Amino acid sequence: PLVGKPAPAFDLPLLQQPGKRFAPADMKGKVWLLNVWASWCEACRDEHPLLVALAKKGVLPILGLNYKDKTADAQRWLAQFGDPYQFSIVDIDGRTGIDYGVYGVPETYLIDAEGVIRHKQIGALTPEILEKKILPLAMALKK
Repeated sequence: PLVGKPAPAFDLPLLQQPGKRFAPADMKGKVWLLNVWASWCEACRDEHPLLVALAKKGVLPILGLNYKDKTADAQRWLAQFGDPYQFSIVDIDGRTGIDYGVYGVPETYLIDAEGVIRHKQIGALTPEILEKKILPLAMALKK
């Protein structure tokens, strides 16, 4: 239901730097991915190598929304499996996830330069979804 609508606003602390905060308006002018993840999520572990590979390509910024997780667990998880995110934002109580209509983790949102959600992926990303849907749409939005 949020596709084609402005991404809900929030202002949350960063996982690795709790003294710093992020709001989606900070990404104005950029096409980016918001990936909702948690250290306790098995499907997040499945999609994670894909996100790490995508981050290495530098095609578009990937931000994490760490959902209903313990900070130490999330930091340990990223240290173990790699950190594909420019940074992760902490959604400790899940309220931001609720605003985004998160059904469960993982979920990924493609957000355009005007802050509008252009695609919502419920469940784990796959190479096919990334190559056939998300990346072509992201490239078109960047033009």
